[in-house]
Amino acid sequence: MQSCPIKTRFAPSPTGLMHLGNLRTALFNLLLARGPAGGCFVLRIEDTDRERSSAWAATALMQELLWLGLDWDEGPQRAGPGGPWRQSERAALYAELYPRLEQSRQAYPCFCSDRELQYQREAQLAARQPPRYLGTCRRLTDAEIRARRGRGERPTLRFRVPAGRTVVYSDLVRGEQHAATDEFGDFIIRRADASAAFLFCNAVDDALMGITHVLRGEDHLANTPRQLLLLEALGLRAPRYGHLPMIVGLDGAPLAKRHGSRSVAALREAGYLPGALLNYLARLGHAYGDIGLQGLKELAYAFEVQRIGRSPAHFDPQQLDYWQQQAVADAPAAVLETWLGGARVPAEQRRRFVEVLRANVRFPNELQDWAERIYGSLPPPDESAREILRGAGAEFFETALHLVDEDGGLSLQRLRQVTGLRGRSLFLPLRLALTGEPHGPELAGLLMLMSPQRLRERLRRAGELARTR
Repeated sequence: MQSCPIKTRFAPSPTGLMHLGNLRTALFNLLLARGPAGGCFVLRIEDTDRERSSAWAATALMQELLWLGLDWDEGPQRAGPGGPWRQSERAALYAELYPRLEQSRQAYPCFCSDRELQYQREAQLAARQPPRYLGTCRRLTDAEIRARRGRGERPTLRFRVPAGRTVVYSDLVRGEQHAATDEFGDFIIRRADASAAFLFCNAVDDALMGITHVLRGEDHLANTPRQLLLLEALGLRAPRYGHLPMIVGLDGAPLAKRHGSRSVAALREAGYLPGALLNYLARLGHAYGDIGLQGLKELAYAFEVQRIGRSPAHFDPQQLDYWQQQAVADAPAAVLETWLGGARVPAEQRRRFVEVLRANVRFPNELQDWAERIYGSLPPPDESAREILRGAGAEFFETALHLVDEDGGLSLQRLRQVTGLRGRSLFLPLRLALTGEPHGPELAGLLMLMSPQRLRERLRRAGELARTR
């Protein structure tokens, strides 16, 4: 197996579209692996949930990671000695380990039905006790086990949690942690259908794949001491765990659609660029300081686990849009040209068009809207725009019309000299006349995109509107 000083992993369950919380987990693990010390980043597909997992979701997830530039060193479609990389293909590896735990009496068959377990949970909750398995099948004799199997009962396999111990470990994010084993019950490591349970296969795969560091959500905090006990019983090396704060909305509630959260696929479809998502999420719960828009290499170099906060990370859509604006300003023109799609921008002007507009747009629909304003037709002005056109006067637009040159378009300097107008008095009515918008890109750049014929048509139209009352 490849030797890496740091080896991290992203181990999603392919049950649906990837969301920002999943993506941040993947990103933090990749940044940790790609830091100055050098390391490996592993992708593992945890698809043991047969009812909910789908090949489609796994494929979509990998495509989204690659679109974002989060490529993996080992995993599906990559070489590496730790495979297979899908848990559904690792059943034989797990089957070799269960007998070791059973023979050492560290695991035992449990015949309790779902209904019996539900009654236990309800009784414990009614008594205001934390729900945990009571050990009903812990003391079954070999004869009793054989008899129940003989009747066709299919047991789960539970790990026998040692009593009276305190599991102590150093969390990469939260520092030293203590968990008393008497506070949690024996847990299932193999389901009744013989498939591996999450706590088992997740921990075993980390050990067998040589994972050294695991950054995951704080919702896994309760799992960690159990998995450390399990790996200890199997004689396998455990990774160092770090638990990331949850992402919440600005109101402190769990992140949801009402906070502006969308799947990665939806964000991509809306036009968000990879650089925007990565730069925003890299700072969501991790302090970078004021280093501006960075590539993955630079983000990884400055990433430090010690800078991950312990408090919930607040998702702010406006901050995401800020990084989108930075990413658009930094994007190659060819990337922005793809946003135009079938917009009516002449082929010879597409590059100039995106360069003129890039500072004033964040998403494809905005760029397409400007394409329609410049090369298509303008919507009728509202009453406030009409008032500004009337205030400028028909004479202003007639003067501008006469200054349109067949070779150079309309010279703003010449218009300023002839009319004596400056600033808002000059530019606001001219903008409204030519684009229908009171704000936008530098007017000189827009004028370069318009043909003399189009300039004349819009100036005549503005002059006519200026005369109406």
